[in-house]
Amino acid sequence: MAANLSLKRSIWIGFDPREAAAFAVARHSIKERLSAPIPINGIVLDEMRRLGVYTRPTERRDGVLWDVISDAPMSTEFACSRFLTPILARRGWALFMDCDMLVLGDLTELFDEAEASGKALLCVQHQHRVEEGSAKMDGQVQVNYARKNWSSMMLWNVDHPANRRLTLGMVNTLPGRDLHAFKWLEDDEIGALDPGWNVLVGHTECDDPKSLHFTDGLPLMTGYENCPFADEWRKALARWAGWDD
Repeated sequence: MAANLSLKRSIWIGFDPREAAAFAVARHSIKERLSAPIPINGIVLDEMRRLGVYTRPTERRDGVLWDVISDAPMSTEFACSRFLTPILARRGWALFMDCDMLVLGDLTELFDEAEASGKALLCVQHQHRVEEGSAKMDGQVQVNYARKNWSSMMLWNVDHPANRRLTLGMVNTLPGRDLHAFKWLEDDEIGALDPGWNVLVGHTECDDPKSLHFTDGLPLMTGYENCPFADEWRKALARWAGWDD
């Protein structure tokens, strides 16, 4: 049964070369806790371009990756390519997550809970506001937009009719703010996940975190070495690297 279920479930992690260690930690932390096999994939911008599924024009402005259509900075290479998840998954249930996450729970349980919802997409529905123009991570500019951080972890019901409205053309032409606001969905088609599945480190209070999201900056970045849960993240990095053997 687990093997059959795994064919209908998939996990997709955004990849950015600047955060390769974060990707490794996120993927390893998932695998450590999965109680059933679920394939884990990376969404790599260069590969998406090679496959011809990502054609959005981008450029560098003062060293910052810039989305031309949105006329806005992109803090990661997967800022918009994340919305290719249902197209890449093709069927079943597909989870997208940012790479700067440390998973502490069994994502199999998350899929089990979601399948009974009947929703097109589920996420933690944050009320997250930042100081416009401030910096995060390695100098990336903070920007407010509707439903900020909702799209940092999305569980898609790929077969839901509502998700057929999101075409490949829309992913490549809509302003990023419309994609992140889930403009192709009605409000009642979006379900809410337990907030513990996407705890914004330094912003969200949670007694039982199932996934920690280092949205401001990872513990290996200057200024975030002593952020909450930094030790837990570094221990996970050590386990992945084999330093704790």
